[in-house]
Amino acid sequence: MSTILLIDDEEKLRHLFARIIGLEGYHVIQAEDYKTGLQLMQKHAEIDIILTDVKLPDGNGIDLVPEAKKYLPAAEIIVMTAFATIHDGIEAMKRGAFDYFVKGDDNDKIIPALSRAVDKVQLQKQVYSLQAKLNDHYSFEQIIGNSPAIQNVIKLAKKVAGTDTTVLITGETGVGKELFAQSIHYSSNRKNKNFVAINCSAFPKELLESELFGHKKGAFTGADKDKKGLFEEAHLGTLFLDEIGEMPVELQAKLLRVLETQTFTKLGETKPLTVDVRIVAATNRDLQKEIDAQGFRADLFYRLATFVINIPSLNERVEDIEALTSFFIQRFAAKTKKIIKGIQKDALLLLKNYRWKGNIRELRNVIERACILCDTHQITIDDLPFEMTHPHTQSASPLSLNDVEKLHIQKVLAITKGNKTKTAELLNIGLTTLYRKMEEYGISHP
Repeated sequence: MSTILLIDDEEKLRHLFARIIGLEGYHVIQAEDYKTGLQLMQKHAEIDIILTDVKLPDGNGIDLVPEAKKYLPAAEIIVMTAFATIHDGIEAMKRGAFDYFVKGDDNDKIIPALSRAVDKVQLQKQVYSLQAKLNDHYSFEQIIGNSPAIQNVIKLAKKVAGTDTTVLITGETGVGKELFAQSIHYSSNRKNKNFVAINCSAFPKELLESELFGHKKGAFTGADKDKKGLFEEAHLGTLFLDEIGEMPVELQAKLLRVLETQTFTKLGETKPLTVDVRIVAATNRDLQKEIDAQGFRADLFYRLATFVINIPSLNERVEDIEALTSFFIQRFAAKTKKIIKGIQKDALLLLKNYRWKGNIRELRNVIERACILCDTHQITIDDLPFEMTHPHTQSASPLSLNDVEKLHIQKVLAITKGNKTKTAELLNIGLTTLYRKMEEYGISHP
């Protein structure tokens, strides 16, 4: 049931309107003046529609429109008056009123207008709810890790998020550069506008230029209709340029002009367009070396590098592997519809000692595969990739069971740095059995 706030100083007329509206299934709250109306707005967050007279004893209903939006941003305001003027109607709509009516003349139009306004409010509430979920999903709180390395980067990113400063995010492939870009956007004043992302390495020069700036029909062969570019799509929002180091040098000059002037020209067009876009770029390349090799413009680099954030590799934040692993297990256990409660200690130690060339993306893929293979409530070493558990094994050379067992013992000894008691515990065998196996296989040290 939608709630209507009715503000009118004419008591009999107010009660009549309240009864008519109530019969339509709405809950009506009444106020006799401007001040009481504002107080009720602060008290009742469930108000959907405000139906107010223009002439109130202590104020003007048109002035109430922007005030009401401060307390109830999703609510709609309908203004009524006994003495209609074109000026009042225009002013009410300019300030954000949903509609404007003349008492007596337009009474039969008020109920249909209330219905339309309620529909709009419900839609707006859904949008606000989805936006709030989106903001939470991409907030900095969703970045996993308590290591000093990642926490220092998060603090840095939070500081720049509230500005319009151009940001350059650097780091190896798979460290989560786009996740940081999204978090910066959804923590900024632009969070309710578009976040638009493009991988600059995914398009040849001609297509990349069209994707970024758009084109007019007939601009080139195959341009059979006008196309809006990503700069237009990101107007008032954020454009994320991933792998900026892969952008052709010819396009870099045009990008620099947009950064300097906030204007650009579509392919096949002569009139420049003005946009308000924040740029966040990312690269896994050393752009200074690219500049030396004349593969990247120095002036563009200095414009992009106003604020640089370097994300550490997974190998630099080993202490975060356990938390990341737990997160991915929860995600992929649900996806595979399995009950997987965690990972065995020896398997986790193996993950912590592995050299992650693909960083978090590689870890995610390993855990997804492990969840698919897992037949118990915990991921074991057997669920991990063979090349990870036997890094020195040549796949072309078949191994006997004894060879596999020997390699496995050697690997766990390396993980525990030669600690026999810990090794036996992780292998789930007795210490005497471990010594016997080491003597049998000629293992003297890790």
